[in-house]
Amino acid sequence: MQRYLVSRVLQGLLVIFLVSVGTFAMMHLIPGDPISLLIGEAHITQEQIDLIRARWGLDRPLHEQYLRWVGNMARGEFGESVVRSGVPVRTMIAEAASVTITLNLVAFALSVALALPAGIVAAVRRYSLFDYAIMVSTTVGVALPNFWVGLMFIVIFSLVLRWLPPFGLPGWQGYVLPVAVIVSSQLALLARLMRSSVLDALGEDFVRTARAKGLPERGVVLKHAVRNALLPIVTVIGYRLAFILSGTIVVETVFALPGLGQLFIESVNRVDYQVVQAIVLLLSVLVVLGNLATDLVYGFIDPRIRIR
Repeated sequence: MQRYLVSRVLQGLLVIFLVSVGTFAMMHLIPGDPISLLIGEAHITQEQIDLIRARWGLDRPLHEQYLRWVGNMARGEFGESVVRSGVPVRTMIAEAASVTITLNLVAFALSVALALPAGIVAAVRRYSLFDYAIMVSTTVGVALPNFWVGLMFIVIFSLVLRWLPPFGLPGWQGYVLPVAVIVSSQLALLARLMRSSVLDALGEDFVRTARAKGLPERGVVLKHAVRNALLPIVTVIGYRLAFILSGTIVVETVFALPGLGQLFIESVNRVDYQVVQAIVLLLSVLVVLGNLATDLVYGFIDPRIRIR
């Protein structure tokens, strides 16, 4: 177990290192310069431009810039935004992440709470009216893109019915439509996967053995079939949790939410090195931790799995 953890941690550190190098290189290959955007149309001398570049360390060789940035990130110092001078990157990310985390956690909790029971019932009552309804609705939910669903929700609930705000966060009402869009796609995926996994588990020998022993059908389904059907669900849930901060860029853009996705897009457009690199590195750490947690949960769900 310890060797496995050490191995996975080392693999994760390698992934983070490669992501940091790739992100740093791509940001410096993007056409444009944050200093040019910062200056705008102001008429200043080349000497003043050089002083500004020296202020942000952009006059140093690339390898020195990279080592300095990695060292600061390791100490938890994200630096300051180049475009929004004087604003700490930590503050910008914290403000944006609070919106994205709230949006995703609410949507994720609703998706899991609705999808798992729906998938179990659809599998147990296979070929019933409920099963057909779940299959049709989830197929539609998977097929429709989030941006189109978001626009339709805005037209129906904001422009026509005038129940909810079309964009921004004037209050808790601003979360309703974005959460509904995310739930529609996640619910469809999880419900279909849960149904398929439970159906596979119900055909296994251990389920037939449990029924032959005279166990109640509810106990057979919940204690035997569902528990073994959770492995692929845990994989998807772990994947979704790992990308919880980055998976809503489209939704945040459609509804103009001041979340992490919006901050990332704006920072890329403005070539704000410090913000983009910090966001990508933090997300890579989150993905590595999410994958590691998913692997560890496997052993608790299925006793047949032992990590050696």
